[in-house]
Amino acid sequence: MAQEVQLIIRNGNDIEAPPVYDSYEVEYLPIEGLVSTARGFFIELTTDSSGVAAGMALRYEAFEPGHCYEPFVKYGNFTTSDATYALGATVEFACEAGYTLEQGSVIIECIDPTNPQWNETEPACRAVCSGEITDAAGVVLSPNWPEPYGKGQDCIWGLHVEEDKRIMLDIQVLRLGKGDVLTFYDGDDLTARILGQYSGLNRRFKLFTSTADVTIQFQSDPGSSGLGYQQGFIVHFTEVPRNDTCPELPEIPNGWKTVSHPELIHGTVVTYHCYPGYELVGTELLMCHWDLTWSGDLPSCQRVTTCRDPGDVDHSRRMVSSGKFPVGATIQFVCDKGYALAGSGVITCHDRQAGDPKWSDRLPKCIPEVYEPCLNPGVPDHGSQNPEKRVYQAGTLLRFSCTAGYTLLGDATLRCVPGHPSQWNGTPPFCKTTSSKEFYTNRNLDAVAKMAPAGDVLQGSNVAFAIFLPVAAVGFLLGTVYLYISRHQGKPSLQLPLSGSHPYDHITVDSAFDNPTYETGAFFSPGDAGV
Repeated sequence: MAQEVQLIIRNGNDIEAPPVYDSYEVEYLPIEGLVSTARGFFIELTTDSSGVAAGMALRYEAFEPGHCYEPFVKYGNFTTSDATYALGATVEFACEAGYTLEQGSVIIECIDPTNPQWNETEPACRAVCSGEITDAAGVVLSPNWPEPYGKGQDCIWGLHVEEDKRIMLDIQVLRLGKGDVLTFYDGDDLTARILGQYSGLNRRFKLFTSTADVTIQFQSDPGSSGLGYQQGFIVHFTEVPRNDTCPELPEIPNGWKTVSHPELIHGTVVTYHCYPGYELVGTELLMCHWDLTWSGDLPSCQRVTTCRDPGDVDHSRRMVSSGKFPVGATIQFVCDKGYALAGSGVITCHDRQAGDPKWSDRLPKCIPEVYEPCLNPGVPDHGSQNPEKRVYQAGTLLRFSCTAGYTLLGDATLRCVPGHPSQWNGTPPFCKTTSSKEFYTNRNLDAVAKMAPAGDVLQGSNVAFAIFLPVAAVGFLLGTVYLYISRHQGKPSLQLPLSGSHPYDHITVDSAFDNPTYETGAFFSPGDAGV
């Protein structure tokens, strides 16, 4: 009790009676209580205005002289051998569910004929922190219930029932602070699986264990503020028949099920399947959870009315008549350029009585197109080929060249164009001699004109004309120079032989001829003979 409040109990009927209790001298009332020697007590309670105290609660009882008073135990009850509590009477105490006897004896006796009194004080029933309980049913209360529980508490209760049973937990009251936690473990220690963990304010709910043991742990925040009356929890428990299996699952129309374990214990998996022509709608796998409920709803089997997407074909495009491929839908495949279709180009979705709808044929393939080869066009005279083969595959390039002294006329490269049949993209060239005399002959010009287009013929004529004019001009210039030199040296410019006369009749044996090309074996100086 706070020091601002003073409680005085006097053994009499007025303020002048002697005190038997003063809170200034003794803080707590004695456990065994107080017995007056007269017919009453006088009680004084003095408070000040400086604060608010917790208050007090007193219980009193009148009894006959020569008898013991009637015992009392809060949150408990008792049985007695004598309802008048005369000398020799005995009383046996028991606590309510969730409370434990403390501070006193379970059985007390009324003794002392001169001053009848109980030989022991009455025990107290309190909701304690922690304990081991083996009853088939009972209650677990927060410490000190219904008074507020203390700060920084760590309490553990172990509940144990018969091995062939399991435990049902009925959490009737759960009002905790935000930093306080109540945890339920599905086993006999704190390493077992957690059934649930709670804090704050919760409505009434139930939990079921999978074993015959459960461990309850309560932890309160050391730094929390004070809690009010009936802040805590009330957990009723009782043993129930052991039932480790989930409810039996039914069969489904047009399908069947397989089970991973003969008994539907927790962890068992049930798998549903459908008959041909039907597809599963819903969850295929259902698992039995720890709370003995199934993980999902029952699936169903529905008739299949569409074909599966057959997929695409490499190097092709497809044309679809309906996006979801119902019965009767068609798909047409068209190969890309350079590829040929192998198989059926159109497939159709057909219905079947015993099974899913099926496509009318397998997917086709688009394979690279095969072309006939080109034959060797022949090797030109005085020329060669690279490469030289009997046949050439489509797309092959064939190169031509001529030997030294010959010129290639025509395309130096031909290509085998793919087709049915494959063909060369031009005519093979030929090799022509590179002699200047033949090059300037009309025959040679005509051959070039024939091989070249009209524009090229005109261009060839222009080239020949451009070469002829300079040559003629040079010849004319040389002739003019020769005549000029001959005239100034006194020599005849040019003597042409007369018709019928021998051109060399006037030349003697000893005459000189200044052209070394026509010398006959002797050299004569110009002064040795005359013309």
